Amino acid sequence: MATRPADVHTGGAALAASGAEGRLRDAFVLLWANKVALLGLVLTILFLLIGMAGIVILLHPGLHHLWEDQNLRAVLVTPGSEGHLLGTDNFGRDLLWRIVAATGLSALMAVGVTAFVIVVGLVMGSVAGFFGGRADTGITGLIDLTWGFPLLLVAVIFAGMVGKGLNAVVAAAAVILWAGFARIIRAQVKTLREREFVEAARMLGTPAWKILVRHMWPNVLGTVLVMASYYVAITIIVEAGFSFIGLGVQPPTPSLGGIIAEGRNFWSVSIWPSVIPGATIALIVLGLNSLGDGLRDIFDPRLRRF
Repeated sequence: MATRPADVHTGGAALAASGAEGRLRDAFVLLWANKVALLGLVLTILFLLIGMAGIVILLHPGLHHLWEDQNLRAVLVTPGSEGHLLGTDNFGRDLLWRIVAATGLSALMAVGVTAFVIVVGLVMGSVAGFFGGRADTGITGLIDLTWGFPLLLVAVIFAGMVGKGLNAVVAAAAVILWAGFARIIRAQVKTLREREFVEAARMLGTPAWKILVRHMWPNVLGTVLVMASYYVAITIIVEAGFSFIGLGVQPPTPSLGGIIAEGRNFWSVSIWPSVIPGATIALIVLGLNSLGDGLRDIFDPRLRRF
């Protein structure tokens, strides 16, 4: 009896689903075996939990006193003194709650920018790589043009347009960072479009968008996850750096870079207002990069080191 096209699609979907479940199960096993990646996962989960707590105390007016109340009788106290687990800053504000709030702000910005980068980069890179021709030429030209602008210059331009603050940093990071991801996706899609399963889908008359969604994007999922972890880390560093030089989040709203900048003037009295937020950034980036390296090893067996 002849096989109907619907049966082919149904069977293929079932095989794809079972294959995806198997790959996901294998990924968890490999992640568990990779101790560095497991450490990165733990640090990343801790970062997200602290970030969610920070978002709550930033957005809830009734909790603002935790990070903005000043006590000039307890200025620059050392960690563990006078009921302050991480000490206080030069205004007597509790460093623990300010770092929690700043981590929430960093997490919110990083997730938002990364989501924009992934969506725009995935769509633009897929269109350029799959269709080629004028679409590829135009998008590649836009990518090259975007990469020609330094991120700091773009941030200064946006700061002049909308004022210094989080909006300028978010806009600058989003406008520049998508191009690198789009370039990576374009290269992968150009390779995938020559594969047999894509040719088979074309011969069956499958629309281009369905080929991209059903056949191309699942095959670049590993790259998306790996690059997402890296872009979150990059965005956190960018936000901290711009806040440190005064272009980012403005006082009294706490940011990790801003707390470091405020504390650097009081090193002769206490190093902790700069060291603790600096160590926080280092641990967050270490966790995200370790997780990204582990995911890369899982999705690319050629790079597996365990």
